[in-house]
Amino acid sequence: MTDPLRPDPVLSEPLRSDPLLPGPLVDDMWLAARLGDPRLVVLDATALLPSPRHDGDHRSGSGRAEWAERHIPGSRHADLTGELSDQGAPYHFAVPTPEALAAALRRLGVRDGSEVVAYDSGGGIWAARLWWMLRSISVPVAVLDGGWQAWETGGHPIARGDEAGGDARGGGETSATPVTGPLTPVPRPDMWTGIETVGAVSRGERPGTLVCALPPGGFDGSAFTRYSRRGHIPGSLSLPGRGLLDGTGRFLPAAELAERVGTVLKGEESPVILYCGGGISAAGTALALTLLGRQDIALYDGSLEEWSQDPSRPLTTGT
Repeated sequence: MTDPLRPDPVLSEPLRSDPLLPGPLVDDMWLAARLGDPRLVVLDATALLPSPRHDGDHRSGSGRAEWAERHIPGSRHADLTGELSDQGAPYHFAVPTPEALAAALRRLGVRDGSEVVAYDSGGGIWAARLWWMLRSISVPVAVLDGGWQAWETGGHPIARGDEAGGDARGGGETSATPVTGPLTPVPRPDMWTGIETVGAVSRGERPGTLVCALPPGGFDGSAFTRYSRRGHIPGSLSLPGRGLLDGTGRFLPAAELAERVGTVLKGEESPVILYCGGGISAAGTALALTLLGRQDIALYDGSLEEWSQDPSRPLTTGT
């Protein structure tokens, strides 16, 4: 039976003027067949976020060097630690203003009429974060299911070097200079929420369901945290983002994904507000819920990094 989350690759279909992307997820065969389409922009969103060695051990870095070492031909590196984050925010990876985000994307070749495929080599959460950001300004975007691992194991061409078209192996090169043009952001502010709303939902003063996408050890406080305090926001449910993927980094088949999510979300109050440590894993969970047709989703951008900075904001440990 065909998995509705993974469209069948159509290798012989001619390129058309209607939208390219079949949905929020594409597979490696679909992408390989369309790399030459001038409307398509492929962005590698890989960033580095080592596991904490002790509480408060927050280290992160750009994944550009990894992209330069090997990447999908024609792709460019989208730096979520640099110009694709608000450097003036009090927490890491903060989403820029719509105008600043659009300006950064223009420099990567995204313009009005572009459609974007995001991927990473870090398990898909970085690509999902970029996907959520682009959707929030109405840029058509999808995530490569399985990311770099799926592309590499699929035997597709690999490019190396610090330019988008440089030293490609096996064809598929594109110009190293992005084609620039205007990009008009159309913000969707309902996709984001802030600390005051999260606090009100936690206290039962506003409707909604808080969902933590951290691994179990981050949720219950048994593992080291990058932040000042361990635990989760009171009233939260636990739905680890990594648990929604299979062993190859692809999303679980539709029925299994629905069953996994359904054990946690059982008709609780809307909207679903997702958070994690820094709004990254939460985006992966947002993608999974979107694949299942759920639309009442908001992401708490500051997540636990912002929440934990204020000692008056409670955190709960245990399950």
